[in-house]
Order: sequence, then structure tokens, then C-alpha cells
Amino acid sequence: MISYIFDGSFAGLLCCIFRAYAFKEKQRLKNGQLRIYCEKDFQPELFAQSLGAWGSDERGLEEQGRLAEEITIISNDANAKRVWTALCQKTNSNFSRQFYFSYLSEQATTFQHLFELACYVFDHQDAVHANYGHPAVLSVTQMAKSVSREKHRMEAFVRFKKTSEGIYFAVISPDFNVLPLIAPHFKRRYADQHWLIYDEKRHYGLFYDLKQVHEVRLSSEANKSMIEQARLTTSSITLDAQEALYDQLWKDYFKSTNIVERKNLKLHIQQVPRRYWKYLSEKN
Repeated sequence: MISYIFDGSFAGLLCCIFRAYAFKEKQRLKNGQLRIYCEKDFQPELFAQSLGAWGSDERGLEEQGRLAEEITIISNDANAKRVWTALCQKTNSNFSRQFYFSYLSEQATTFQHLFELACYVFDHQDAVHANYGHPAVLSVTQMAKSVSREKHRMEAFVRFKKTSEGIYFAVISPDFNVLPLIAPHFKRRYADQHWLIYDEKRHYGLFYDLKQVHEVRLSSEANKSMIEQARLTTSSITLDAQEALYDQLWKDYFKSTNIVERKNLKLHIQQVPRRYWKYLSEKN
């Protein structure tokens, strides 16, 4: 039994695949005996032997035969690029999209399925990435759909509030890490405005400066203030003077266009689940 422990990055996941083939560890183990773990999800085995960090340097398999081996995988961009290029060459653009979308789910079981799927593709000459009879193919495809659904909902339900500095700000906490996926949408739609979308669950955000989108991280106190600001509560960072008026106008518009007699709460919740209501001004 061998456990690969990576840093949670996409490059780190690809480096796990590189390690398995570079050291032929996959070939000498039966199915299910090579496990992939993100650092935050990993729990050491009782009889495990840690092999320390492994990077791009060539090391022999000196530790064969142990009951359990824990190998820390250090991300290496060159190795990751080799794996990704080879994977894309053997599949198609739809597969690479599904692979990346599934990775953004941040689910421990999905990381394992992605590893098994990549190995399944590399171990066959034929195009097997669309063989839904394989558990990893089916699981990754289903997870990619879930992430894609969350992406579309974030694009639809994000509500910005203008600060006194002229920056449009929004706080989100999606089920999956969809910030990298929604950035192009908001860059196109609000190309003439400064905006910042902050993921309070993952503690980072994206800031658009009218030219490029940059990843930003806020300190704990700043994060708290900005979140309070986005929810129209008292904070050290104030909203634009007219923001409260615009917020009320939107609520009035929503109320005036609503037809009480045709209210269907069950259908409404299906289309707009309750966990998204906190983003919508008309629900607060």
C-alpha cells in the first residue's frame, strides 16, 4: 500500500500521476493499493513509513516491501506539463474540461478517481476516456456536471455592491472552487468596472483592474469588514452613498413584478435553492 500526499494543487495531482509511472509503482501494485490524498484530507496509517518529500530528482525504490508507504509529492511544473500534454493528446478538449472541472470539486474521492482515470487512459492505446462502464470515467463525468452547475449558478446569483472607493464587491461561498471558472464571464460582462469577488470559504478572491484579473487574499480583519460591507451592515469600509437606494429599488422592482397568485415555492426552490438566497438582495 502506497499513499501519495500532494499539496492540493492541479500540478500536484498531475505530479502524482508522473511519480506512479516514473518509478513504476503503479505496475507493481494491484488495483486500489495506490492512494492519492490532499494534505488537508490525509490521515496517516498506523504502520506507515514516511518517505519524505519527493520532487523531480530520480530516486530508486529503496523502500519496497513495507506494509504502508507515505510519499509526499512536491509540485513540479515541468512534470505536470508533461502529464497534462500527454493526457490531452490521447483524449479531446471535452475530456480535459471535465478533468479540470472535477478537480475543482476539491473532493477527496474525486482526486482518487482522477488519478485512476488518467492511469486508465495511459494504459490503453484506444480512446477509452468515454467508456462510462469504467467507475472512474463515470464518477469524473458526474462530478464535472455538478461543478458546471455550480459555476452557472454563481454567474447568475452573484450580486455586487458598490463601495465608496468605486469597487464593486461580492462575497460568495460556493460548494466547489468555481472562482477560476466564473472569472471570464464577469470580465466580459463588467469590462468597464473595477470588481472583486471574494470566496469566504476558501479565503481568496479575484480582482479586476480594467485590464487583468488578479488573485487576492485578504487579512482576517479585512475579510470580515468586506463581508459585512457586502451584507449592508455597519463596517469600517463604507458603501457608496446611493447603494442602499439602488438596493431598495431592486427590491421594489422584484415585488412589483411578482404575481402572488402564481406563486410556486416548490418550483422556485428547485430553480433557486435556499443556500443561494443569501446572495440575493430581494431575499434579504
